[in-house]
Amino acid sequence: QCVTTLEGHENEVKSVAWAPSGTLLATCSRDKSVWVWEVDEEEEYECVSVLNSHTQDVKHVVWHPNQELLASASYDDTVKLYHEEEDDWVCCATLEGHESTVWSVAFDRSGERLASCSDDKTVRIWRRYKPGNEEGVACSGTDPTWKCVCNLSGYHSRTIYDVAWCHLTGALATACGDDAIRVFEESASSDPQQPTFSLAAHNSPGWAVTLHCSASVLSTSVEAEPSRRKRPRVSFSRHMSLMARAVFPVSFLE
Repeated sequence: QCVTTLEGHENEVKSVAWAPSGTLLATCSRDKSVWVWEVDEEEEYECVSVLNSHTQDVKHVVWHPNQELLASASYDDTVKLYHEEEDDWVCCATLEGHESTVWSVAFDRSGERLASCSDDKTVRIWRRYKPGNEEGVACSGTDPTWKCVCNLSGYHSRTIYDVAWCHLTGALATACGDDAIRVFEESASSDPQQPTFSLAAHNSPGWAVTLHCSASVLSTSVEAEPSRRKRPRVSFSRHMSLMARAVFPVSFLE
């Protein structure tokens, strides 16, 4: 049942996300704003902040995996980060570098890195550097600096609409307007300050693929097969430790 309806945005609401604590809900809209709602034990919702840092449509919001740090992606080509400061929410960082709309963002398991995807056909990896960091990255006061340490380009031929970072395996998946889904794997030997990712799996245009993935403590199995059309069945499964690679160098080719 619907327990409540939250109103206030003046245009389409594009994305919603719960904070890890479950007491905060973030929403974003075509009205260029990000709202932070607080819910109490009686399931009463109150808007505690309206953030108007973006100049265009806000496409996506996501919370840090273990901190009350919020990220948003926008049509204004930027990613913005917010945290609470003196009983109010403020924008604490603006990530610039994409050349067109940023559609989605995702934190890695540690929350020290953030992936963003864009209409410019690239995925950028941003790393957080705290004041006094050993790498010598400059910070402003007590606020950390988010620096782009990797730019995945040349893999996608159209807009990248979504990006997801697996907190179990570290695999990075993208959803693209060229009808393809791609999975990237970080090289184990790459420099953390300049990480390298390689394409580990993708499905090429023309295939309607359904992926079924199940994981347990000891094994992971993955099956893939085309939809019910007159096409050959394709399937594969492999068991492995969760500490081993969780994506396979397999392409579904026509």
